[in-house]
Amino acid sequence: MTLTVVTGTGTEVGKTWFGAATLRAAAAAGAGVAARKPVESFAPGEGQTDSEALASVTGEDPLRVCPAHRRFPVAMAPPMAAAALGLPAFTIAELAGEVRAHLPGPAGASGGLLVLVEGAGGPRSPLADDGDTVDLAGALRPDAVVLVADAGLGTINAVRLCAGALADHRLIVALNRFDPPTTCITSTSHGSATARACRW
Repeated sequence: MTLTVVTGTGTEVGKTWFGAATLRAAAAAGAGVAARKPVESFAPGEGQTDSEALASVTGEDPLRVCPAHRRFPVAMAPPMAAAALGLPAFTIAELAGEVRAHLPGPAGASGGLLVLVEGAGGPRSPLADDGDTVDLAGALRPDAVVLVADAGLGTINAVRLCAGALADHRLIVALNRFDPPTTCITSTSHGSATARACRW
């Protein structure tokens, strides 16, 4: 199993789009695929949630991707959304434990198994009351962390700042232009894919 955490330089840079494209490419290459969104907050009525978009590619139940008790219909950082809804506080250890407890078993696919775990916002955006995606990655010890960035002015600065926070991990930077004709999908040895990726 290859476990990869996906984060981004900020909100709305295309983490879920990139994750879905990666999972789709991996499945086409013969790998088994699964996705986990440990916690998500969202504005109700604004289309698919991240977990629903990922589940549409992996074929999983969206509630397997993100448990019902970790879905908060308020467009705030997850711990703030939980507080606004009057729900209990939660920790990074709880989120990591839930991810580990619900990882899929060995895949029958010839290309192995790729599991993507998507954070919320950027690496230092609050994910739980006591930590962020950097802390989640520390708890999960993934094979790699993918940092999705929009390819525009200021991207180099944003990527370097985020890369510093993720220095303890094998990091892949994916520049996402939301422009399919210019997006290059490159397969890696474990059957996943990166779009315009460079290794740090």
